[in-house]
Order: sequence, then C-alpha cells, then structure tokens
Amino acid sequence: MLTAVFVVIGYVCGSVPSGVWVVRGFKGVDIRSVGSGNIGGTNVWRVYGRWYGLPVVLLDTLKGFAPALAATLVVGHGAGVLAGAAAMLGHWRPLFLRWQRGGKMVATAGGAFLGVAPLVGGCSAAVWIALFLLLRYASVASIVGAATLPLWAWLLDYPWPVVAFGGFAAVGVLVLHRGNLRRLVRGEENRFALRRRGGSSAAASG
Repeated sequence: MLTAVFVVIGYVCGSVPSGVWVVRGFKGVDIRSVGSGNIGGTNVWRVYGRWYGLPVVLLDTLKGFAPALAATLVVGHGAGVLAGAAAMLGHWRPLFLRWQRGGKMVATAGGAFLGVAPLVGGCSAAVWIALFLLLRYASVASIVGAATLPLWAWLLDYPWPVVAFGGFAAVGVLVLHRGNLRRLVRGEENRFALRRRGGSSAAASG
C-alpha cells in the first residue's frame, strides 16, 4: 500500500509542467508554441536563455529525485524505482496538461536515478556532460547517457530492480528521441548554443 502511495506521488510530481508554468508565468507565452514545442528545459533554454532554461532543468530533475529518494528511504529500492518511473511517465504525459504530450524524460530520469542510485545517476550525468561539451548535441548526450544507466547499475552491483529501471529509462529516452535520430541521420539536427541567439526555433532534446 505504501509503495502505491509513492507511485501516485511520483506521477503527480512528474506531471508538474515546469517549462509551461515558468515560461507562462514570466513571459506570458505557451512554450509549446515556440521552438520545438517541447516543454523540457532544453527547449526553454534555446528559446529564452539560461535564466529560464536552467531553473526548468533543475525543477524537472527535482520532480524525479524527490519521490524516488523518499520511496527508497522509506520502503526500499523497488519502491524507489516505481516512484521514479511514475515521475518519468508523468513528465511524458502530465496530468496537469490533461495527458497531452509532455517532455522527453531526460532530466526527470536523471533525478530519479540520483534518488534511487546516486552513483548510477552521477556516472550517467558525467557521460551526458562529456558528450554534450564535446559534440553540443543534447539529443546525442541524452540518448547515450541514458543507455549507460543499466550498465552502471550492473557494474556498481545495484539490485536487479535498479538495473531493470535503467533499461526502462534507456528505452524510453531512445523512443522519445526518435525524431532527433532522424534529423541526425539527415544532418539536420542543430547543435546547442549555451548563449541564446535571438529566438531560435531549432528542435530540442528537452
């Protein structure tokens, strides 16, 4: 019963559309109508700069981290995994957006792993940062970083629910980035600029 409560809490936390609410609150614009239309921090950063994008990334990370950590501490790794997965699903199909398309789960997945298995989340985050700085493709960094989650979980000897969660997260991130993969193949994916350049409408990974 307690695990079910944490799963519900995870889904509700994940459903908080940080990008939509931050941009609407400060800019009076629906982030879904600009840039790539994605609600994640990457699209917000591309369109409005780091002062809006970074808080959204942090909030999206927190909404995966908090329920996953709480469930892990109170019940165990299995409950933490389920709460983290629920947060990811909430970010993808948010309750507060009436289950319309949400974000691509990258920051929320990272937060969930920092809550359930901090070493795994930290190692994958390091992979993400290294690839992003080297290539400046947020999509490539996200896909590869997520793909390493089950590997790190296995190498660091976490219990099987964490390894399985890594596989689930990796597949989910890959599927939600299939449009980015098509653009990469066609040579049309845009590199990320840390400094905003006048209202870019480039496709985002968020």
